[in-house]
Amino acid sequence: MDEKEFLHRKALRLEYFTVGYNVFEALVSIAAGKIAGSISLIGFGLDSIVESLSGLVMIWRLRKHGRMDKNEEERIERRTRRFVGLTFVLLAVYVLFESVRKIVLKETPEPSVPGIVIAVLSLIIMPLLARMKFKIGKELKMGSLVADAKETVVCSFLSLALLIGLVMRIAFDFRLADPIVGLVIVVYLFKEGCELLFEKEEEHENKE
Repeated sequence: MDEKEFLHRKALRLEYFTVGYNVFEALVSIAAGKIAGSISLIGFGLDSIVESLSGLVMIWRLRKHGRMDKNEEERIERRTRRFVGLTFVLLAVYVLFESVRKIVLKETPEPSVPGIVIAVLSLIIMPLLARMKFKIGKELKMGSLVADAKETVVCSFLSLALLIGLVMRIAFDFRLADPIVGLVIVVYLFKEGCELLFEKEEEHENKE
């Protein structure tokens, strides 16, 4: 097995783990959110479902490796990057809507120990996962995997926002912490998503 084949298989294992963890994260967050009546936790779980869709597309992309000619592989690569970009934009719209709604309606996440645990767990796992994906994506010159790594970073940011909102609510009764951090994340999401959606082929080639 050559080095590139080894890296492709490693990337595929990372994506399987990403999807599995996101499904687990979604189930725990939505269940904890319903118990605590926390819109923030339920939203975090729904975000995990959207992110798992990106992971499933990456699994499909990686499994296609070596089964097609170079031109077809490049075409699929472009489509995959655009799909990942679309998930960025969808996440941005969702986070923007939820953040503004919380500010207008003055909604705050209720204290939730499971919510804090899942947020901390994601803050530990997601940065490590993103780093490995980013490194492999650069080595393979696979833009879609690099983009997916950035989306994993976004999950870390959302975990931080959730944790800050829950902790600030408990410790200082600060009701706007969660939506304010969410609005900051929206800027990053839109920027990365639009870059991938409207990326020109020659620009991608220059990056590689």
